[in-house]
Amino acid sequence: MPVPLYQAKAEFFRMLGHPVRIRVLELLQEGPMPVRDLLAAIGVEPSALSQQLAVLRRSGIVTSTRDGATVVYELAGGDVAQLMLAARRILTRVLAGQSVLLEELRESEVGAS
Repeated sequence: MPVPLYQAKAEFFRMLGHPVRIRVLELLQEGPMPVRDLLAAIGVEPSALSQQLAVLRRSGIVTSTRDGATVVYELAGGDVAQLMLAARRILTRVLAGQSVLLEELRESEVGAS
């Protein structure tokens, strides 16, 4: 029996649900990067980065090429970059809404004292 589309979508978003994977995708929006540059930018252990890159590679949203001893990663397509930009826009709106609520809460505390 095939997996329902909503379940496949949930699994896709779960795959994105790791801070290192998100950071890798953000960095790769700027273009292909060798692993050594990803390591320097993210600051995790090589084994941790390797594990997260493998998850992204298996999911098909990043690809890798080897140039001698250097492995270079890049986004598999522009859709991933668009998804990351959409997530940033949504998060910006959510956080802006929270700052408005926080300010209202602070004002109500001042008025209550």
